[in-house]
Amino acid sequence: MTALAPHLATFLREHLPRERRASRHTCEAYAYSFQLLLRFAAARLGTTPSGIEIEQLDPPLLLTFLEHIEDERGNSARTRNARLAAIKAFFRFLEYRLPSCLDQARRVRAIPMKKVDEALVSHLSRVEMQALLDAPDPRRMPGIRDRAMLHLAFAAGLRVSELVSLRIDQIDRQTVASIHVMGKGRRERVLPLWKETTTALKAWLAVRPASGDAELFLNAAGRAMTRSGFEYVLAKHVATAALKQPSIADKHVTPHVLRHYLPRPTMSGS
Repeated sequence: MTALAPHLATFLREHLPRERRASRHTCEAYAYSFQLLLRFAAARLGTTPSGIEIEQLDPPLLLTFLEHIEDERGNSARTRNARLAAIKAFFRFLEYRLPSCLDQARRVRAIPMKKVDEALVSHLSRVEMQALLDAPDPRRMPGIRDRAMLHLAFAAGLRVSELVSLRIDQIDRQTVASIHVMGKGRRERVLPLWKETTTALKAWLAVRPASGDAELFLNAAGRAMTRSGFEYVLAKHVATAALKQPSIADKHVTPHVLRHYLPRPTMSGS
């Protein structure tokens, strides 16, 4: 029997960030998937997480875990697939380290993903989007920051992970005319910014605390804005914008919606 702990530690601490060059958010998502799995497996096996052996993570146990996160935790099929993807990546890693686990890895990787319906992405009209961009209070520091975040997420079509991980050194500080983005799969791109977006970013840079994390957008404690933090900010300003444009309240506005707003060329400052 083979102890799980050392191999999982190497996978999370070395293989993902160094060999795969996975983003910090991917590493955290995979680590959380295994936190859930080990907690579940330990309870089922009557042991501690550190006492679990690789051979015990067989397909029947993994399938029971996947059913658990859907039925008892209320996770969606999409989340279930994300947890399974992390597990499969680990067993793909094991194939090259533990020949004795080849058959187990083959059977784990044969567990099918669950089909999910692709919902149509909601979108905002031009006046709805403008109401959202105008919602933050430009007289207060949080409002200045939020306005810059919303403008940048909208104008550059950034994923939330790209927005919150953007560092101060990825912006042309002299002109604030472009940003250097490290995207999904470590793909890099340089994006020019609209004048209106540049103005919003300059306003934030003028009041952004000099101390704190290296990320561009900081929370009240001077730490990097998190994904959940941005989602909270967005929900708050959607509620404010709905007072001006009530039709927004009927739409499920998520960060993904900002990326799929279509009439960008007609916005002011373009």
